[in-house]
Amino acid sequence: MAYWLFKSEPSTWGWDDQVANGDAGEEWDGVRNYQARNFMREMKIGDRGFFYHSQKERAVVGIVEVIAEAHPDSKTDDPRWECVDIMAVRPFLEPVSLDQIKADPRLEDMVLVKNSRLSVQPVTEAEWQVICGLGKTKP
Repeated sequence: MAYWLFKSEPSTWGWDDQVANGDAGEEWDGVRNYQARNFMREMKIGDRGFFYHSQKERAVVGIVEVIAEAHPDSKTDDPRWECVDIMAVRPFLEPVSLDQIKADPRLEDMVLVKNSRLSVQPVTEAEWQVICGLGKTKP
């Protein structure tokens, strides 16, 4: 299993929206960055990811699971863009803020710290464990 981070603006699509879709999940559409798209192409069903609220909150707020591998993004006719489908697994008991992540030396090499603008990014297993621990949430 691989681990990922999915960033979303809560005013556009937030954790509550993701949860409301239940087991049907949702396409992670609208990604228009080649590196983020390529990460989605690597994803497999069952991979887990952090759901991260960007903008003002800037925090990991939940765990999602990939339920469909990369396929054409239904929001565009441009064949270059693909997406995966994800469903909510569980919320974080305590959100983990970007400031907390940046302050933890165990996470200094995390993509979120080095390239905070990338909307879909890999997370190492060690980073996954640390962030779940900070959020008091079962990995």
